[in-house]
Amino acid sequence: MRLPKIGDVKVVWSRELPSEPSSVTIVKDAAGRYFASFVVQVEQTPLPETNSEVGIDLGLSTFAVLSNGKIIAAPRFLRHAERRLKKAQQNLSRKEKGSKNRAKARVRVAKAHAKVADTRRHWAHKHSTAIIRENQAVYIEDSSVKGLARTRLAKSVHDAGWGMFTRMLEEKATRYGRHFAKVDRWFPSTRMCSMCRTIGNKKPLHIREWTCTCGTTHDRDLNAAKNILAAGRAESLNACGGAVSPAA
Repeated sequence: MRLPKIGDVKVVWSRELPSEPSSVTIVKDAAGRYFASFVVQVEQTPLPETNSEVGIDLGLSTFAVLSNGKIIAAPRFLRHAERRLKKAQQNLSRKEKGSKNRAKARVRVAKAHAKVADTRRHWAHKHSTAIIRENQAVYIEDSSVKGLARTRLAKSVHDAGWGMFTRMLEEKATRYGRHFAKVDRWFPSTRMCSMCRTIGNKKPLHIREWTCTCGTTHDRDLNAAKNILAAGRAESLNACGGAVSPAA
């Protein structure tokens, strides 16, 4: 790649450019890595239509449960790298402020964090692409990530990467001609029976299964995903002039 006032620069391409770039920006991150960001024109490429629709319930012990019964396990990238990150941070704290050794140690800490972030991003891309490819419509609960980040669950929420995963789903749905919608965060997806639509009492997090008055025993997360799917469909029908309440 040839840059003005710099000349030819060796580049490791992550993928081929879809069209001729109009501009390029060189960015250096905290880990000392350089990235070339191109501005290109990308055409919409709709995927073949499918009859499948899915609701997604995000969690911490399990990353996501889909209304079709599929479970995506929580990868816990940050938790698995904690020992390495802690060692690098301790090594940085021992260095004299303003010294070259401290600058080198700071870069090593940044590289350790960048590795975790890159792994999490790659994992999110893989799963979000699979969900969009397999489903015509995707519905997900509009969780308050910022609010949860101020609680004792902050580290787990950050490690899960809900916000990044949701953005990827929304962007890919637009790009590939899929429908994406968020269900209101106050919707009682966990307390509502997906069979008879009865809303029960609020249940503590350690209760993973419960039985409705209609006699149906529910898995907490799967039931929530089914309710999110029904609520998303109802909102879509309402927007098109259809019925508000989904069929039981």
